[in-house]
Amino acid sequence: MNRPIFFLIFCLLPFKLLSQQLFIPNGKITFEKKVNMARTLANLGISEEVKGTMTKYKTSNWDLCFDRTRSIYKAQKKDDTDDDLMYFISPGESTNELYADYANKNRVLKKSIMGEDYLLKDSIPNVDWKIMHEVRTISGYECRKAIGRINDTVYVIAFYTDEILLRGGPEGFSGLPGMILGLAIPRLNTTWFATKIEAFTNFNNEIQPPTKGKKAETDKELKKLIELFTRYTGSKDQKPEETRKKIYGFTL
Repeated sequence: MNRPIFFLIFCLLPFKLLSQQLFIPNGKITFEKKVNMARTLANLGISEEVKGTMTKYKTSNWDLCFDRTRSIYKAQKKDDTDDDLMYFISPGESTNELYADYANKNRVLKKSIMGEDYLLKDSIPNVDWKIMHEVRTISGYECRKAIGRINDTVYVIAFYTDEILLRGGPEGFSGLPGMILGLAIPRLNTTWFATKIEAFTNFNNEIQPPTKGKKAETDKELKKLIELFTRYTGSKDQKPEETRKKIYGFTL
């Protein structure tokens, strides 16, 4: 090898190593979840007087710890400013967790129903994604837009980066060529956007499936849970399979 070529390779090597470092195998992402309360309350029949006492948006922070194949998603400590009406809209949300094992395509949800925590095992649901050309920057990462559809009629807008290796995202959404850093579900008047990314940090001790809660694995246990849920939501006429979809839904 002659000296000019050797010198060129030597000069380019640091840039190659630097580019490899951009692909993040593990870390933690903090998401800000924002619910448009004005639109949500409009669908609940809440009086105008009560609406006037509410802030337009309700926000909460959630952490997603991840490695190459797994993730755990859960809320940060509940804000003392949370009010009773928000609890009515999403009771027990702050104790919910979602563990996903992408290598084995399964997940464990810890979900509060009627004040009790349940452990729900399920396969990772698929989303029908269509990748778009639009690009935006989120928390310093260039992200590409994608539009997905869940439950046949509910549209989802996502922005993902291929610099983070795990093909996951908030609320367990996945299936894109990288990590989802921005998510919006117009039907739910809700958005999730990454506000902080701690890259190359090991959180293996935290990436574990939740263990505290009642199990609903057998047909008998699942039937009992469905009956409880329909009594709680007032949807006794709904088919059991539809109720199950709500319990094991995409969002916590």
